Amino acid sequence: MRSKWPDWLSTSSHKNQTTSDAEIGSDEHLNLAKNSLHDLLNNRFVPESIQQTLAADYREVESMLEKLEHGHIHIAVFGRVSVGKSALVNALLGEKRFNISPLHGETKFAQHAQWLQYEAEGIQLIDTPGINEIEGKDRERIANEVAERSDLVLFVVDADFTEIEYQALKMLTHENRPIILVLNKADRYSRKDKQILIDQLTLHAKDFLPPHQIVCASANPNERLIIQVDEEGNEEELWQQPEADVWELKNLLWEILEVEGKSLAALNATIFAGKLNEQISRQMIEIKSDLAERTIRFYCMAKGLAVAVNPIPVADLVAATALDVALVVHMGRIYGLKMSRTEAGSLIKTISAQMILLMGTIWGVHMVSSILKGGSFGLSAIITASIQGAVAFYGTLVIGKAVEQYFMKGGSWGEDGPKSVVQQILNSLDKNSVIEYARKDIQSRLKG
Repeated sequence: MRSKWPDWLSTSSHKNQTTSDAEIGSDEHLNLAKNSLHDLLNNRFVPESIQQTLAADYREVESMLEKLEHGHIHIAVFGRVSVGKSALVNALLGEKRFNISPLHGETKFAQHAQWLQYEAEGIQLIDTPGINEIEGKDRERIANEVAERSDLVLFVVDADFTEIEYQALKMLTHENRPIILVLNKADRYSRKDKQILIDQLTLHAKDFLPPHQIVCASANPNERLIIQVDEEGNEEELWQQPEADVWELKNLLWEILEVEGKSLAALNATIFAGKLNEQISRQMIEIKSDLAERTIRFYCMAKGLAVAVNPIPVADLVAATALDVALVVHMGRIYGLKMSRTEAGSLIKTISAQMILLMGTIWGVHMVSSILKGGSFGLSAIITASIQGAVAFYGTLVIGKAVEQYFMKGGSWGEDGPKSVVQQILNSLDKNSVIEYARKDIQSRLKG
C-alpha cells in the first residue's frame, strides 16, 4: 500500500502554488468530514439499542467533530519500548515534558502535549506505550487505539525492523494511517552505517512508505567526551550532552501540516466514521436478520396449521398462498423495501417456479396429501393433515429464506439469478429434519 500523500512532499519547486491549491482542497475535505460526522450523529434511523451499544464510539465521533471545529490535529508517536519515543516528543516540544528512562516501559499510558511551536497552536503530540512490552497487552491496545484515532503517526525505530515492528507498521498502513518512519538514535551510527540502515529500512518498508517519508533523528544523543584546552595549554576532559537533532523531522512535519493538516484530520475522521457506519450496518443487519427469522418461522407455522386444518381438498393450498404473500410484504417492511401484494405474488411465482424445477416431488406429495385429507377421518386425518402442513411449512421456509436474500441484496437476485439462490437455500436446509420437526409440532397442536 502506497502513501496517499501528494507529490509535493518529494519536490519543492512549485510549493507556493501547490500550497494554495491544497489549502482549498483541505477546506473541502474538512467540510465533507464535518458533514459526514454530523449525519452520523443525527441519523434518526439508527435504533436506540444500537446507539447505546456503540455509545463510546458515538462519544468519540462527538470528540472528533469538536476537534475538527477547532482545527486540532493529533500526532501519535508509536514504536517499541525504549526506542526513544518520549525523548522524541520532548525534542519536538523543546522541553522535557515527558519522563524518559533507561528502564523498559516507562510510558504507562498515552500522554498528550500541545506543540506550541506550530503557529496554529492546535497540534497535539501523543506519546504512547511500547508495542512490545512484556505482559503489556493493555498498553499495546492503548497504543493501537491512540494511533487509530490520530491524524498522523510517527513510527519510531532505532535499527532495522524487528518482526513486531514490521507487523505493527503493516497493521497501521492497512488502517490507512498517514505515517512518517523515524530512525531515532541516529547519532550512534557512522555516516556509512547510517546510510546502510536507511537503505535497509527503505527496502523493507517499500510496500508501505515512499523514501521521502523516512527521516533520521537524535532525540537524546549520547554524551560525548570533549578535550578542553585552557590558555596555558592544560587539557581537561569533559562529558557534554549534545543538543537534540530533530530538524529533518520538524521540517517534514511543518510542510505536511502547512499544506495537508486539515486534510489529514478530515481523512482520519472520515475513516473512523466509516468504521462506525460499518458497525452500525452490521448490527442493523443482525437485528433485521433476527426479526426476519422470527417472522419466517411465524408464517411457516401459520401456513402449516392453515393447510392442516382446512377441510376442503386442494382449496387449502390456494388459501395458504395468501399467507406467503403476507410474508413477502412483511419482509419488505423489515428491510425497508415496500412491496404491493401484486408484486409479492409475482416474486412468489418466481421462487415457486424454481422450487418446482428443483424439488417437484415435494409438491406431488403435497397435492396427494391434500386430496387424501378429504376422505380421511379421525387419527388418520390428523396424521395426513400434519404431513401436508409440514410440507407447507417447509415450502414457506424456503420462500422466506429466498425472499430474505432478495431483500438483503436491495431487491435483486444478484448475478446468478433466483435459481442459484433457491438452490443454495435448499442445500443449506435438511428437508427431512425440517418436515419432521414441523409435522410433530403441527400434529401436537391439532391433537391439543
